[in-house]
Amino acid sequence: MKDFPYTEKKDTRSGFGAGLLELGRTNPNVVGLCADLTGSMKMDAFKKEFPERFFQVGIAEANMMGLAAGMTIGGKIPYTGTFANFSTGRVYDQIRQSIAYSGKNVKICASHAGLTLGEDGATHQILEDLGMMKMLPHMTVINPCDYNQTKAATIAIADYEGPVYLRFGRPVIPVFTPADQKFEIGKAVMLNEGTDVSIFATGHLVWKAIQAGHILAEKGINAEIINIHTIKPLDEEAVLKSVAKTGCVVSAEEHNRFGGLGDSIAQLLVRKHLAPQEYVAVNDTFGESGTPDQLMEKYGLSENDIVAAAERAISRKKQ
Repeated sequence: MKDFPYTEKKDTRSGFGAGLLELGRTNPNVVGLCADLTGSMKMDAFKKEFPERFFQVGIAEANMMGLAAGMTIGGKIPYTGTFANFSTGRVYDQIRQSIAYSGKNVKICASHAGLTLGEDGATHQILEDLGMMKMLPHMTVINPCDYNQTKAATIAIADYEGPVYLRFGRPVIPVFTPADQKFEIGKAVMLNEGTDVSIFATGHLVWKAIQAGHILAEKGINAEIINIHTIKPLDEEAVLKSVAKTGCVVSAEEHNRFGGLGDSIAQLLVRKHLAPQEYVAVNDTFGESGTPDQLMEKYGLSENDIVAAAERAISRKKQ
């Protein structure tokens, strides 16, 4: 199992803030819009350096989506910023009608996604957003795994024409991907080649998958670990190539088991390559208040849960 050494931990939302600031310095068409959460979204530096290109709309998320859609008509590239719950559930109609339907070039940037929002509780811990957004025609859905990849994704989507949903979070996690990486939309990243089971992980669960890979290696199980940072379009070629080699699958995501990465992989396998699949995801329930670590453990999203899922998948393959 390959090692992924790291020297620091950072939150992925800070990667978004750093990427947005860098974009501001290189692309004059990039503008920022925020719904009263500038500090939480790490948009402060962009606001300070480019006040004429930053729009604080207040607690009016639906209006923010409408403003962003309109700005694209004038050639601007708007990055909207608020929590994932408010970026999707609260404004789904505006996104569907004003952005996705006409393919507007809006970048919907969503922080504090999933259980790792922690103590704010179930009303803020949206676990359905990946499914909601990937079902919209024209929408690209991205869920990077650490600070560096989030920064790279933030920069890369400015060159992509069309609506994008970019999801990230609040907790500090290891920074283990290269700072100089090239982010390719729709291109999965091989982290560890293996032969016994394919583990496809996204977002915060990528690091958990790496930890699980080390535990599995101690048990004599060689896991192939792939970072699926783009939920839509899914890198079907990478998934099928891996499954053809290993014969069984684990999908791991900080999301409801319905509608997320696991469902996308299952739909692909049903059509192209039948194989046993196990889900590591929240089992069709809301979250609750607690620390991120407590919640990830309680709701079955730990490295040990990935290990157990891998063992189940391998067992089913042998049957």
